[in-house]
Parts: sequence; C-alpha cells; structure tokens
Amino acid sequence: MALAFFFYFSGVIVLTSVLVVALRNPIYSAISLLIMFFHVAGLYVTLHAEFLAAVQIIVYAGAILVLYLFVVMLLNVKREERYHAQFPLAALLGVTILTEVLMLAILRGFSSEPLPTPGGAGQADQATGNTETIGEVLYSTYLFPFEVASLILLVAMIGAIVLAKKNLGEHEL
Repeated sequence: MALAFFFYFSGVIVLTSVLVVALRNPIYSAISLLIMFFHVAGLYVTLHAEFLAAVQIIVYAGAILVLYLFVVMLLNVKREERYHAQFPLAALLGVTILTEVLMLAILRGFSSEPLPTPGGAGQADQATGNTETIGEVLYSTYLFPFEVASLILLVAMIGAIVLAKKNLGEHEL
C-alpha cells in the first residue's frame, strides 16, 4: 500500500513540476506549484516525517508561494507567445535525466525491504516523535546557529524595508 501511495505522490509531483515550467500563464503555474508542494508534504507523511510535512506546507505552500504570486502581480508579467530558444536543450536534458532514473531503477531493482525504525530495535519503549527530537536538538545543540540565522533574517527584512521605502519616496516626486 505504501508503494502505491509513493507512486501516486511521485507521479503527481512529476506532472505538476512539468506544468510549472510548461504553462504560459503564471497563475496556473503557481497553482501547479501549490499542488506539487502539497504532494511533497504527502511524501513526507508516508516517510513518517510529520514535522517536515508541516514545515513544507507552512513555509513553501504558505510563504514562498505567496511571495511568488506577489512578485508576479507586482511585475505584471506578460505572457510569452513563442517558445524560448532553450526548449530543445531543456527537452534533451529532461530525456537524459529520465533515462538515467529508469536505468538506475532497472539496475538496482525495485527494493521493497522495510525502512529501519528511527529508535532502533532496542529502544522501542523510549522512542519519541521526530518533532520532539528536532525540537530538542534545535534548542540545545544548535541554539546559537538558530539564533544567528534569525538575526540574519531580521537584518535582511529591515534592509528590504529600508530599500523599498527609499524607492517609494523616489516615485512620489
């Protein structure tokens, strides 16, 4: 059953990824991207990585996609009526990657052996969820890098506001 879910999620991910690039309307492209983000989160759930699935939906489907739509609406992107010159090269690279993936699947075979449990065989009674484990490591071992990353993001946000305000002042004159 897990293999059927994997093939469903991966098939939809591949299809919507192609649609993100192939569709000419940027809004339809964004909708395809949203569908892809949710199916990637579904793959994370099948791997028992619920925290990553939640982060996938919150960060990518929530924040990144909204940012993408904001930029598309702000720039008022016009539709391109002809294919770009890179299309033959992109098609060749796509076929090459697909061939490599299929050859790897054929050579290695489709393995159906179960994944090892995160806690190991002897620690079944002490096993905690992956969210608790990530939280404990993030706020103990990696506390300083976590705080530095938040400080860098804060400085970048303040810089973006200052630059945007400066550009808005120039247009009002």
